[in-house]
Amino acid sequence: MTKMPQENILKNIKTLDVIAAPLLRWFHSEKRALPWREEPTPYRVWVSEIMLQQTRVEAVKPYFERFVAALPDVRALARADEDTLMKLWEGLGYYSRARHLQSAARLICSDHGGEIPAHFDDLLALPGIGRYTAGAVASIAFDERRPAVDGNVLRVIMRLLACPADILKERTKRAVEEALLARLPENAGDFNQALMELGALICLPRSAARCSVCPLERLCLAKEAGLQAELPKKPLPKRRRTEKLTIFLLAKNGKIALEKRPAQGLLAGLWGFPAMEGHLKKKEAEEALQAIGLIPAKLHALPTAQHIFSHITWQMVGWRVEVASPSCEGEATLPQLAPAAKEYAMADAKAAPLLLREEPASYHEAEQRRSLLWVTAQQIADTYSIPSAYRSYFPYIPAVPMTHSDEGLGDKSTAPPAFQGHDSTNFKARS
Repeated sequence: MTKMPQENILKNIKTLDVIAAPLLRWFHSEKRALPWREEPTPYRVWVSEIMLQQTRVEAVKPYFERFVAALPDVRALARADEDTLMKLWEGLGYYSRARHLQSAARLICSDHGGEIPAHFDDLLALPGIGRYTAGAVASIAFDERRPAVDGNVLRVIMRLLACPADILKERTKRAVEEALLARLPENAGDFNQALMELGALICLPRSAARCSVCPLERLCLAKEAGLQAELPKKPLPKRRRTEKLTIFLLAKNGKIALEKRPAQGLLAGLWGFPAMEGHLKKKEAEEALQAIGLIPAKLHALPTAQHIFSHITWQMVGWRVEVASPSCEGEATLPQLAPAAKEYAMADAKAAPLLLREEPASYHEAEQRRSLLWVTAQQIADTYSIPSAYRSYFPYIPAVPMTHSDEGLGDKSTAPPAFQGHDSTNFKARS
């Protein structure tokens, strides 16, 4: 049986034959000034495309400028220590992107002489680079005629063609990719950016589409049929699972405890505040801390907080705890120390030993022993990256030992200025 071309699942495919000229005219007059466009070197294009995955353009811009200032090239990225890398990424979310960037940088140094490969297939072989990112870097940085199909592009194409195909299915994405590949102009990089820009600024999701100012309005079959709000088609998202956690801000001798999360799963390998499953009341919290060799001298109840991940919602309660000298300086075990999601944990995993220390441990040692790391508030601000999931509790970081009673929350001003703000916790597709 002869395989049918992928584009046959698309309706009204011929519409795409005439979009390049009006689209490019619009782009060259209306495109946004973005830092990675001003100097589109392969490294800057690659870093920007990784950062833009599932994240808004405006959120990315300050992160991008700080990142490339600190790590200006592939070799600097490959050499960076993990805490530096995570600190530069702090608040941007989806931290695996940063790790993939560094893994790819190290492969580029070892296998490509420190030069980012210029061809789609070579880019696709690098960690963290899928077909869209490979197409974007190849076309924008190296002028290779390759399409770059992201969520914005899919929305534009489905509306132009009035096509009801499910955009989350791989065969739909590949059909769009093949259809565009056959129709790419010579300046494929500009064409790809123009489609993305149109989806970000004009062809907005649902009923927010700005059809009256769209350069392709007269060609758009969804506009003609009044289907803009109904396209593109995609299945309803799965309901998020809810998990209950108790967060501890443990303070001792002017320092606060951090704990490195497990090497796999949600927020893998990142520093966070010690946590236990469930919502622990005061007596339960005291008993749990005593069970691991900590003496809670004072406990303050903190406000409830919530953080929404793509598939999990954390519902958190918190305790700010002034810790007396531990009952023993040896090892202690923290029962049910978060991971956030049980399916990410090893089926036979047991609570790992927890070593109480005053000085930072190496990454490897901390990972192996799941040690509490006692650091100052300023060290957290300067060195250690804390994911946004914990940031509702930043204003309550005790910079000095508590002197308040258990009544109320006490003075929030004990947190240094770096903790007074907060990052966005909702990460959406680029716009």
